[in-house]
Amino acid sequence: MGDLELLLPGEADVLVRGLRSFQLRDMGSRGWNQQHENLEKLNMQAILDATASQGEPIQELLVTHGKIPTLVEELIAVEMWKQKVFPVLCKLEDFKPQNTFPIYMVLHHEASIINLLETVFFHKEVCESAEDTVLDLVDYCHRKLTLLVAQSGRGAPPEEESQYSSPMQELQKQAELMEFEIALKALSVLRYITDCVDRWANQWCVLWPMQLGHSKSMQCLYPICWFLFPGKLQQFESGCWHTVTPSEQQKLSKLDGQVWIALYNLLLSPEARARYCLTSFARGQLLKLRAFLTDTLLDQLPNLSDLQGFLAHLALTEAQPPKKDLVLEQIPEIWERLERENKGKWQAIAKHQLRHVFSPSEQDLRLQARRWAETYRLDVLEAVAPERPRCAYCSAEASKRCSRCQNEWYCCRECQVKHWEKHGKACVLAAQGDRAK
Repeated sequence: MGDLELLLPGEADVLVRGLRSFQLRDMGSRGWNQQHENLEKLNMQAILDATASQGEPIQELLVTHGKIPTLVEELIAVEMWKQKVFPVLCKLEDFKPQNTFPIYMVLHHEASIINLLETVFFHKEVCESAEDTVLDLVDYCHRKLTLLVAQSGRGAPPEEESQYSSPMQELQKQAELMEFEIALKALSVLRYITDCVDRWANQWCVLWPMQLGHSKSMQCLYPICWFLFPGKLQQFESGCWHTVTPSEQQKLSKLDGQVWIALYNLLLSPEARARYCLTSFARGQLLKLRAFLTDTLLDQLPNLSDLQGFLAHLALTEAQPPKKDLVLEQIPEIWERLERENKGKWQAIAKHQLRHVFSPSEQDLRLQARRWAETYRLDVLEAVAPERPRCAYCSAEASKRCSRCQNEWYCCRECQVKHWEKHGKACVLAAQGDRAK
């Protein structure tokens, strides 16, 4: 695994065996926090393994111990917490936390799980080990892609948080920014699932209407990660926005490639096509793809010539009449079950967490800060980072790190001073955690 091995094989096995599902009211609790830390370690180790190309034991352990369904359920549970409980917390008048980082960790939990799934779902055996929960995962990805389409329709990326907001308002803005990146991770996971389309052909009733049944879904092909800023075109990749020069605008990005490969897998699979009725409307939506299949694109993804041929044939065929046969199909059930179990309890859950989870003492915060410092090792974070660190204030390439906590990066002293109002409390906590070791 290399010099930066984070977990020994025995440790990884224990952490994977211990993964379990939590109720919504227990998110943020001590036991939940321990699992979140374990997931972060597994996540970072999986990325290190994939980068080093020296075997991937995390993926093998998750399959061996049957933990992919557990991860899918946790993913959907935290998504529901963010939609149903977090807004209630933000509106509670008596909730004025001194530090919002414990809540941020719950918000970040969804990003941690989807990132781990993106890393391991590259392997078909992982997708197959999801069993029936793969349908719930496809349904989850559908919701996230719907958000991406809505984002592209607004014509601008999420705005950076205001330095004049209250702590809870800043937290809401961070959640919105995080949601955008989570949705892009879900896009990659969905692409890997389509690699197993032959196995899951019976369940593509959820995915096919998403791709073919809504005219706006075709906008997913490019605008989700491209935005026109005043005087320049920027592309979202590797966790941040990059200015794209005119000579690079025809270059296929990783995200663009994931969409095309997913469409290729779905449209050219005999099993999936046999179970989906190409109505006149769906046929019309598909034929719009031909405008995107340029010679430049085909040079970068030659396999798309098969898709081009399929669309040319489709243009000459008649639309299929709707099928009237009785069709039995599975439906996703995790979201519906969690909503049924917690219906009418959202405010009670929020008040319980206000009293018992998100109002820790100063001593508890210091102890937790020490655990976070141990979990997020700087040498490992730098090894798994996709590129050079960015300034926490202006997002320019950074070369200077906060001397007190060593967690934030800045391009210059002026940016550090401007960012201190937001960073100060977390910095002091992190520094106290280091001294407590």
